[in-house]
Amino acid sequence: MRFLQVIQAVAPARRRWRALAAALLLAPLAAQAAEPVRHIGIYVEPFYRAADAPNKAPQVSVGQTFNGLLASTRREDILAARDLITGNPSKITPMTLMVLAIRFYDVGLRDDAVFWFYAAKDRYLTFADVVDINMPQLADANSAIGSFAALAGPVINGYAFCDLANQKAIRAKALDWVEANTYEVMFLPQLAARTGDRKAALALALRNARANAEKERAYFDDPRNVESFFATRKKNEADVKFCWR
Repeated sequence: MRFLQVIQAVAPARRRWRALAAALLLAPLAAQAAEPVRHIGIYVEPFYRAADAPNKAPQVSVGQTFNGLLASTRREDILAARDLITGNPSKITPMTLMVLAIRFYDVGLRDDAVFWFYAAKDRYLTFADVVDINMPQLADANSAIGSFAALAGPVINGYAFCDLANQKAIRAKALDWVEANTYEVMFLPQLAARTGDRKAALALALRNARANAEKERAYFDDPRNVESFFATRKKNEADVKFCWR
């Protein structure tokens, strides 16, 4: 069934994905030539294949409703895709949100990129706390979300952490959006639940997500962590790469 084909692409193993997400948040960026990163040039087959230049259209395959808009190089089309998503968000996959985040980055709306990257992450993680993603139908699901996080995460977080206060605010808003816009796919009876009460599992997942977000914030409440973090960014010339205007 089509919904299972979609879910297979968005539900990697929970523990591996959580560890990866945490590592991407705080890990130093690999040393690269110090020049502004204006384009996220990644492939996550079959959903996204970046063009070889920022002014060219990528290949997008997340659903006919969104493919054309998200493949556009026009900022107004990316905004139109966002409006379609926010107008009826209940079954929008985390992959679609990841592609939206990438395209926002590519057209220069990087606060929006951060928001949707975090929303995609939290939508997936709450889903994974409700549904048994070890069921056979979901066995091949690891690559898509894990790849998006591994490949796009360092760039989007590289920008996000230019301004800690702004990052904290966007992080909170994204989680609020996830809580206010339930991913209804997790309630489909064809997908086995991890517990007997899916609504209770979702409520617990949201509490856990908020606790994890608070841990992220608390890390940067320690001036020593802030000093170390920005020292690493300076060493890696992250401000040159990601804090351009």
